[in-house]
Amino acid sequence: MPNSSLTRFAWLSIGAALLTIVLKAAAYFITGSVGLLSDAVESLVNLAGGVMALAMLKIAERPADEDHAYGHSKAEYFSSGLEGGLILVAAVGIGIAAVLRLITPKPLEAVGLGLAVTAVAAVINLMVALLLMRTGRRQNSITLEANAHHLLTDVWTSAGVIVGVGLVALTDWHWLDPVVALLVAANIVRTGIGIMRRSVGGLMDVALPAEDMAAVRRVLRTYEQTGIQFHALRSRQSGARKFVSTHVLVPGDWTVQRGHELLDQIEADVRRVLPDAAVFTHLESLDDPASWDDQTFERGKNS
Repeated sequence: MPNSSLTRFAWLSIGAALLTIVLKAAAYFITGSVGLLSDAVESLVNLAGGVMALAMLKIAERPADEDHAYGHSKAEYFSSGLEGGLILVAAVGIGIAAVLRLITPKPLEAVGLGLAVTAVAAVINLMVALLLMRTGRRQNSITLEANAHHLLTDVWTSAGVIVGVGLVALTDWHWLDPVVALLVAANIVRTGIGIMRRSVGGLMDVALPAEDMAAVRRVLRTYEQTGIQFHALRSRQSGARKFVSTHVLVPGDWTVQRGHELLDQIEADVRRVLPDAAVFTHLESLDDPASWDDQTFERGKNS
């Protein structure tokens, strides 16, 4: 599925955020609960994250050009990084509101109606989040995955608030409302930090997951049984794109044509196990000592 198809999921996220903002704001004005206010603030951040996701997916779908030979897929990491930052900002805002309410407790009103409205908003977010998560993982889109995690955080926020506000109504422990909001804020911080760490890893050209590299090594081992050798196996993840490179060492008396045919076959086999990967190979001679001097990352640097 191309990124142009993924943008419709970003529009879905924006629509869900707008709808839940209206519902949660209504729940807050009905009840006066700071817990429900924290839930509404989280949905405002969802809206900002959805808009950013849409913008970055549109950039990421652009084809490679002279200035961006490897494409624009890394734009997705900016979206997920910003979304992680927005989550942290939302947590700070929720924390401030909760502390103020702890200092000056306030009784709640029409709790039943407010919680019912919040529950409807939570169900909407849950359905959209599960769809985005499934699509993001299938298409290797960190933007959709980050957006899904954000929406799931919102669902947990709503669940915690519903329980907390419900207990306040049952017990008249008004201090419990802001305490629940603080607990929700702590959970939001944890999610935001996790999203930002993954974004930084992508921008730093983190290697492919261990299971992907294991699949590549299994392919290479089938050739090693015929006397072919490999070194300098490297990889990186760039949004939905995967990149794999390796040096292929063959007998020195091989013709260029025979070596070229082998490289084509190896690259095709790697792409079969990693369909989204761009595979680069470099042919070297087993009989040339210099072939064994270029395995390090700084092989061109003089010692």
